[in-house]
Formats: sequence, structure tokens, C-alpha cells
Amino acid sequence: MSRHVAIVTDSTAYLPQPAMTRHGITSVPLTVVLGDEALEEGTEISARSLALALQKRRPVTTSRPSPEEFVRAYRAAAEAGATGIVSLHLSAEFSGTYDAAVVAAKTAPVPVRVVDTGMVAMALGFCALAAAEVSEAGGSVDEAVAAAEKRAADMSAYFYVDTLDYLRRGGRIGAAQALLGSALAVKPLLTLQGGRIEMLEKVRTASKAIARLEELAVERAGAGSVDVAVHHLAAPERAEKLAQRLRERIPGLVELHVSEVGAVIGAHTGPGLLAAVVSPR
Repeated sequence: MSRHVAIVTDSTAYLPQPAMTRHGITSVPLTVVLGDEALEEGTEISARSLALALQKRRPVTTSRPSPEEFVRAYRAAAEAGATGIVSLHLSAEFSGTYDAAVVAAKTAPVPVRVVDTGMVAMALGFCALAAAEVSEAGGSVDEAVAAAEKRAADMSAYFYVDTLDYLRRGGRIGAAQALLGSALAVKPLLTLQGGRIEMLEKVRTASKAIARLEELAVERAGAGSVDVAVHHLAAPERAEKLAQRLRERIPGLVELHVSEVGAVIGAHTGPGLLAAVVSPR
């Protein structure tokens, strides 16, 4: 079914495929480089393969899509009947994906609004879903962008990682913070703030850190209507336990998604990642 406004995002949104199909959302993949092998996220490399590579300390890097890949996505949307496109992407602090989309938008056959959401993972995915719902209701490009930006402004994302070493290697967190965490043998809780990953709290043990992650998510959810996502990398049991507790403790829960992050985010967080994204409606 063609839509007046098409929604495009990237593979770091980690949207469930049924949701993408149902809402007609297009995803442009980022690339993961294992050694000298370049693989498209979500199609050519599994999170499990990535976790194994990281544990073996194989070199892992990531790269943005090319502008040409966005041009193809925009042309396909126009050919399917779209008269406008909203292109929503992970924080420009993490990747050049936003910049590549901006370059591609200049030659698109229909008007394209490219948005740096400042988000990543389902924090980005919920923005895309909000924009898609407006599009389905017949909303304009401006209205779809406003819905996505409101979701982003209200969003909270909390991350537990076993070590800050992967974030340090990828330049996503300062070396001083990473070294401090290692020296004190603490387990870090992180958050998204201003499009960047920032230290939120330092907790002494993994179990206490995960319990605190749960409390933060419950406090942020409050009693209103919210969507929640739980992410992990190579920690499915940990994620399911957290998800079950959140189902029991959040009275206004509308949708809860549980998924393993893809290779791009996993490469920077390492195995053991556990995250909770809270998105008020």
C-alpha cells in the first residue's frame, strides 16, 4: 500500500520486521567490518557472530551507508507513490549516517526531511513508529517529523554494559571515564543525553546495576501510557527476566519489545549489554 509520506530509517533502529512491514517502514543498513570483511547489518552478520568475534578480540569496525544507498531507498519510495519522505536516523554523534542521508536528499525525486533523532536502537525505532502512525492517518511530512521529534524529546534510554572498554575503543565514551570504571571495578549505567552516551551511575556489582536499571525504567514510565524495549547482546536470559519484571511493574505498558541489538551497536557495547528504552505515548 502506497503512502502519502514514506518513512525511512536505518538498521540501528532494530525494529521488529513485522512492525516494519505493517507500517511500511524502509531500513537502510549500516556496515560492519570484521577484519577485512564488510557485511551489511541485519542481513549478512548475526549478533551471535559479532559477540563471538568480540570475545576473540577480532578487529571490528562500523561504517555508514553510502549516499547512493539512500538515493535508492528514496527513489523506491517515490516509485511506490510517496510524495514526501521522512528519513529518521541515529545520532550524528555516533555515525555519519545522517550526513549521508542529507547528501542523498538533495537529489531525491520527492522532498525529503532528514532528521537526526539523537537516538539509537529502539529509541530510534519508536520515533520511526510514531512518524509512520501519523503518515497512516494522512498526516503531512511536517506532522510526521513533529511526532518523531516529540517521541525523541520524551524518550529515556538506559544501558548496562559489563565493561566500558568497547565504548572506549570506538571513541563513544571518554578514555578517562573508561579507565575510572576499570580502576574502581564498578559496573556502569549509561544513558543517552544530547545524542551522546553519558555515564549515569556507577554501581558496585552486576546484579545491583541490573536492579538499578529496572528501577530507573519503572520510575521513568510512571503511571502513563508507555512503550518499552529491552535490548541485549548475548544475554537473552537476563533480558527476558528484566522484561518480565517490567511487564509486572509498569501499569501503563502498551507495547514491550525484547530484542538482541545488531552488530553496529553491539560492536561498541560488547557482550553482556542490557538496555531499557522507555517511550511515553
